Amino acid sequence: MKILFAAAEVAPYFKSGGLGDVARALPDELARRGHDVRVIMPAYGTVLRQRNDLEHEAEDLVPWPGTTVPVRFLLHRGDGAPIVFVHQPAFFAEGEPYAAVGGDPLASGRRFAFFSRAVVRYARLWGADVVHCNDWHTGLVPVFSLLEGLDAGTIFTIHNLGYQGNFPPTLLFQVGLPTELFRAENGVEFFGQVSFMKAALALSDRLTTVSPTYAAEIQTPPYGGGLDGLLRFRRHDLRGILNGIDVTTWHPGNDDRIAAPYSSSNARPKEKSRRALVEEAGLTDGGPILAVVTRLAYQKGIDLLLAALPALLDTGARLVVLGDGDAAYERALARAAATYRGRVASFLRFDDALARRIYAGGDYFLMPSLYEPCGLGQMIAQRYGTPPIVRRTGGLADTVEDGKTGFSFDEPTVGSLVDAVQRANKVWRARGWTTLRRRCMRLDWSWSRSADEYEAVYGCAAKGAG
Repeated sequence: MKILFAAAEVAPYFKSGGLGDVARALPDELARRGHDVRVIMPAYGTVLRQRNDLEHEAEDLVPWPGTTVPVRFLLHRGDGAPIVFVHQPAFFAEGEPYAAVGGDPLASGRRFAFFSRAVVRYARLWGADVVHCNDWHTGLVPVFSLLEGLDAGTIFTIHNLGYQGNFPPTLLFQVGLPTELFRAENGVEFFGQVSFMKAALALSDRLTTVSPTYAAEIQTPPYGGGLDGLLRFRRHDLRGILNGIDVTTWHPGNDDRIAAPYSSSNARPKEKSRRALVEEAGLTDGGPILAVVTRLAYQKGIDLLLAALPALLDTGARLVVLGDGDAAYERALARAAATYRGRVASFLRFDDALARRIYAGGDYFLMPSLYEPCGLGQMIAQRYGTPPIVRRTGGLADTVEDGKTGFSFDEPTVGSLVDAVQRANKVWRARGWTTLRRRCMRLDWSWSRSADEYEAVYGCAAKGAG
């Protein structure tokens, strides 16, 4: 099949979270299977300034209210699936990709509506069989596909239902959506706003999300963000497919950014990474090292972690946190590191090399998320022999078996989190510790398993479109 994979971010060109990793790894796996795959993303100014190896492939005129807007499609061919960049400086040249431009609350809506329409134009030029859309930024692709009569199936993947792309109804006129689409049933209206997410859920041929448990959760009010009724209605078109990780990139046996290579059959050199992390983080050696690599956001359970911190340290554990995000959380973690010097270390930035050293050097990997559609951190940690301690939700429930491939807890309370850490502490450096780490390292989280399921979804969507 000819598969066009549309996303707002793709590693390594631009990445702010797990979507960027998925948009690189899944298309590459599909290309290895013989499919003709291309990934399409905006040509952000930050990307263009870093690259001089993009080739001009095609150009087109994108319909826009009262006019047409010229667009160039630039191509980058690397080792995996080729990347197509939508180049239109008026929409993508300046500013952070997800930020409002000049304080205009509709700017992001116009930007990604234009991107969605350009995706449809390219899909027609290239002759795609299916267009795989990802998160709200591509939510209008199925809408414009219907308006333009695109003969390709549309698949929409929910990576995080918490981000919906909702805008005031005046956006309709600014992006060329007919007013008759501003309706609740099979339209873009959602509680009086234009919703990119709602549009995609209503009008895509097939829906997926990033883990089986999250697929079930989002059909309930606590997790559905007001869209649970629509998702229940479309439950037969919705499939939860667990994300994977790039097992070549994440491999402690050939990772030259950690202290020493190791494997499931010989994990002893992992101790060198632990000692190196103790020194780098300025920790006093003592109990197990709890590692956290995360975006500092409410969803990630940072409030729970901070509330539980004194009790966690009372168990003898040490804490290392790497991440950036909410300024209030950054300040709180900086204070914690100063208050508990030698027992808490916080690195308030994004740093891929340091993340790898933490994955390799930690004893346990902590993810107390309030909700987690899939999560990649726990899979990477298992790959590096650092058993995760997680709240049982979403993809964390699907990837961590309590007591066998990590530890889990149900309620997002201090008592539940501390209890899970205490149970993990009993195993640390005791009988069964080596077995636990080896079992984690031998799990298969490659994209091969997930690609099988996506191929089936593509086949259904393509047949339906034909």
